[in-house]
Amino acid sequence: MAESATQSFLEIQDIREGVLLLKNKSIRGVLMVSSLNFALKSEDEQTAIIYAFQSFLNSLDFSCQIVIQSRSINITPYLDGLKDLETKQPNEQLREQTASYRDFIKNMVVGDVVMTKNFYAVVPYTLTEALGIKATAQKFNPFSQLSKKQQGGEINDIDFQRCKTQLWQRMEYLAMGLRRCGLEAVPLTTPELIELFWAIHHPDQAEVGYYPEILPELLK
Repeated sequence: MAESATQSFLEIQDIREGVLLLKNKSIRGVLMVSSLNFALKSEDEQTAIIYAFQSFLNSLDFSCQIVIQSRSINITPYLDGLKDLETKQPNEQLREQTASYRDFIKNMVVGDVVMTKNFYAVVPYTLTEALGIKATAQKFNPFSQLSKKQQGGEINDIDFQRCKTQLWQRMEYLAMGLRRCGLEAVPLTTPELIELFWAIHHPDQAEVGYYPEILPELLK
């Protein structure tokens, strides 16, 4: 009961084939974007990057959302690796040094919170766009020209694939434009999307390295 009550507040209805399906019949694709150290660039390089990004934004004929996520860094896998290395050390002195280094890293992160930033670009697409419904009709009632079955139920497989194809074209165009600015963009897969949104709603658990078990049928 508590789980269903929580889910009722989420806009996400399903995650399928690396695509977010929202309750309002629209879909979203999420790209994880790399970063660059703008301050270390020369003045000419900075100017070129600014103009490239400005040109990229002006070339878009669809909306997109840029999301910056800050969170405490999760070093659990790194510490686990050091622990394995410690147990495998044949030399007692090296084993003690590895243990000392592992404790130092662990205490440093606890004492001074180390933050990491992740950058995402969210690309939208709607069923109304795939069906070619005019913008005026969308503004008045986005689902006025949809069948009753489409208005009340989930997106059928044919419409989903049609929307997904258009969405991926937008994502590829977005990635290409960001590449001209010196940035790399990679689409998130279904497991990565599940982990991302799970971590957003469970920040304390995510920071200590816990992630949900993902069922095999969701890995498609």
